[in-house]
Amino acid sequence: MKSAFLFPGQGSQSVGMLSAAADQWPMIVETFDDASKVLGYDLWHLCQHGPAEELNQTMVTQPALLTASVALWRQWMVTGGPRPDFVAGHSLGEYSALVAAESLDFIEAVKLVQLRGELMQDAVPAGEGKMAAILGLDDADVVAVCEEVAEGDVVAAVNFNAPGQVVIAGSLAAVERAIEACKARGARKAMPLPVSVPSHCALMKGAAEQLAEALDEVRFNDAVIPVVQNVHAAVSTDAKTLKANLLKQLYSPVLWTDSIRTLVGEGVGVAVECGAGKVLAGLVKRIERGLPVHSIEDPDSLASAIEALQKS
Repeated sequence: MKSAFLFPGQGSQSVGMLSAAADQWPMIVETFDDASKVLGYDLWHLCQHGPAEELNQTMVTQPALLTASVALWRQWMVTGGPRPDFVAGHSLGEYSALVAAESLDFIEAVKLVQLRGELMQDAVPAGEGKMAAILGLDDADVVAVCEEVAEGDVVAAVNFNAPGQVVIAGSLAAVERAIEACKARGARKAMPLPVSVPSHCALMKGAAEQLAEALDEVRFNDAVIPVVQNVHAAVSTDAKTLKANLLKQLYSPVLWTDSIRTLVGEGVGVAVECGAGKVLAGLVKRIERGLPVHSIEDPDSLASAIEALQKS
């Protein structure tokens, strides 16, 4: 039986995250210190004390979650945890996955995600973009609604998170039209998300063009652990492919449901969520109920996860 590590993206952050882990493992704060030197501010202090409004700013959230995931990954490795057969990351989490796969250097990743957050924030003026979660409709229905109500504006299904759970993004008016149309089609819920950046839609193409310049300056290596990437839900190890897909990811949908099914199809029978929170474990239950997902946020859960992977 094969194993996979899953790395979360935005939405998993919270003030005080990894505090219990840091009490036991010096590696956690050491990794945050490494990131802070690059960022120019105390990232650990901000994650522990907030304010939440600042932590939730895209340009802060992204390096914070990357660092949290890499800190736990480093702890896993120094504790003697077995190397997984595959890695995958949800949106921003793909950067963490590439660090774990030794395709991307951690410090370079911190610089990239800080820039990524800034470019995303600047791409759409505050108040002009929106995202919303649509629950209880088939994927095809959500896609059809977005096409029907676009009226020349941008609105698209951008996160296929689990069956019956799709996130849409685009310009404010178009997303609001889509919310009402999804309700009319029988969506159980159609609710705006508290984010200012409409990620993974065409409004991010300008940000992607600017990010491309920074990516060109960064060395990518072939992955030592195969990566299932967001944009095609397929396994990649080639450095050029990994880099190209990372850029496309900024304005393309996150195919998370398909990514998990790809992992199961590759023989994965156990997974570890490596990062703050348990968002991905919840999504996996909706996608592949038979795939157990372990958290590693404290010594006991890490020991249980190591045991599960060693048995796999």
